[in-house]
Amino acid sequence: MRLNKTYWRAIRRYFLVFTAIAFLPLALVYLVRSEQIYKIKGYEYINETHLPLIPDEAIQSLSESDMLKVERRMERRRKFLAEKCSELGLDVVGNDSWHKPNPWEFLVNKKHHIIWCNVFKAASSSWMYNFNVLAGYSPDFLRKTKEIFLHLARERYPRVTLDELHEAQNNSVTFLIARHPFERLLSAYRDKFVYAIPHSLHDKFGRKIVRTYRKKSLQLKPPKYPTFQEFVRWLLDQIKHDNYLDMHFVSYTRFCTPCLIHFDVILKFETLEEDQLYLIEKTGLKQIIAPEWQNPGKGKNTLDLLQQFYSKLTRTEIDGLYDYYRYDFELFNYSATSYFNIARSNEEDIPEQPVLLLGKPPAP
Repeated sequence: MRLNKTYWRAIRRYFLVFTAIAFLPLALVYLVRSEQIYKIKGYEYINETHLPLIPDEAIQSLSESDMLKVERRMERRRKFLAEKCSELGLDVVGNDSWHKPNPWEFLVNKKHHIIWCNVFKAASSSWMYNFNVLAGYSPDFLRKTKEIFLHLARERYPRVTLDELHEAQNNSVTFLIARHPFERLLSAYRDKFVYAIPHSLHDKFGRKIVRTYRKKSLQLKPPKYPTFQEFVRWLLDQIKHDNYLDMHFVSYTRFCTPCLIHFDVILKFETLEEDQLYLIEKTGLKQIIAPEWQNPGKGKNTLDLLQQFYSKLTRTEIDGLYDYYRYDFELFNYSATSYFNIARSNEEDIPEQPVLLLGKPPAP
């Protein structure tokens, strides 16, 4: 009798072990599948586009005459860009990063035939939102998610080779958004350092800049983030030694190589509302995406704000910045004259102090 009990206990033990082993792969598949479902839970199959449509009454569009006006504007910009590229010798392929086509930063949507080189701090958050909508994430999901939009986008838009980019361009509209280089730089500085999330990568890096570029006697005094002049001094040192630059600070001529990769539409921050409507109409996407501009009230750097920050720099520092961003200025027809006019002389010795902040944090 005892032998039979021992025998059945052994059978039951072996059965439980076998069951656990047999169902373990299924459990793992379930967990992986659940994670995948979490990542794509914003996807909606509502109609043949697989995307929610904007109601007809909410669609924004340009009149026929305004479309023609913006089309002529785009023609002028393309022509100006081509002429400047030739004049500066940037349309010739070479070995350095200014003369080597860079397809790495493009987001290619083959389904909707639209391609974007994402210039950070030039309405990038707004268009990252749009590209995520085009990738299938629902607006409701994007409003609620804590995921970084760029990470979500890269799950749906793998990086492409130059040949793959050229092939996709055959039946797509390729665009970028340009912004005044010094406005973009100030917006990036404020976003990444002044308003850095505590203990984030940029917050820690900002403190490192303070330790390196601020006088030791002032290091314990506020602000904890680098002043604009400290940031610029750090940036110019990185440029001088050809070190890697954060994507928010790098020249967008270098980032998107517009002299070596063709762009059909060149939007500008200054005319963005109208330019966006034109692009959306041209790509046939007006029922799917709207001319988003996240936090537009934050992004318009006033003359007072620009003067407040850039007047703290010396002429040598502004010269250094202009030298690095020169192609951004020249290719997209921007001027730096007003900034040179407010620079302080190199000999002028003023105590370093934080710039008082005006307004709200900058727009993406």
